[in-house]
Amino acid sequence: MRVKICGITTLDDARVCAEVGADLIGLNFYKKSPRVIANDAARDLCTTLRAEFGARCPLFVGVFVNEIVSHISMTMDDVGLDFAQLSGDESVEMLRELRGIAFKAIRPRSQAEALDDARYFLSGTSASERIPSLLLDAYNPALYGGTGETAAEDVALAVKAQTSRLMLAGGLTPENIIARAAVIQPWGVDVASGVEGDTPGRKDAAKVRAFVAAVKTL
Repeated sequence: MRVKICGITTLDDARVCAEVGADLIGLNFYKKSPRVIANDAARDLCTTLRAEFGARCPLFVGVFVNEIVSHISMTMDDVGLDFAQLSGDESVEMLRELRGIAFKAIRPRSQAEALDDARYFLSGTSASERIPSLLLDAYNPALYGGTGETAAEDVALAVKAQTSRLMLAGGLTPENIIARAAVIQPWGVDVASGVEGDTPGRKDAAKVRAFVAAVKTL
């Protein structure tokens, strides 16, 4: 089961993620997010971690919200990102324009909406086995992820039935990940606030270690 630690803002936190075996690191480029990272800092982080960890370096995923394709592409080239996560109101056409280097995060309000979203976005999913075909997060009317809220179990299971590469997000913590993952059995899991202390964007190293260790037992 893959692990993505999202909302990384410092090199020290990124090092911890790499050291404990995280598969993907999420860097947030949404300006309204409390976990936003500047291009320069993100570039330095990616370059340094690749030099230090080589083939063991996690993949770097840029999180974007309602950006145009040209801006996403330029940011990816500038920073040195591997993939993009589209976490806003993007269309399946945008996924296709990004030619296999992006995946969509969805936040459905119901099981029926989840199935509609899955059918719509899976038609443009990447063939790459290194990224999810869909990321499922908890619905919030005002926020695009990172809320600490839990995605409904029936919604998660409905989406899981549509794809073998579902990444589950929303309210995951070192304490609940084993139970949640055992029921839903996603391809991967994504955590941000669940491994933080009191400051959004600053990870708690002990929580990161505990989370990754728990997932790797599954």
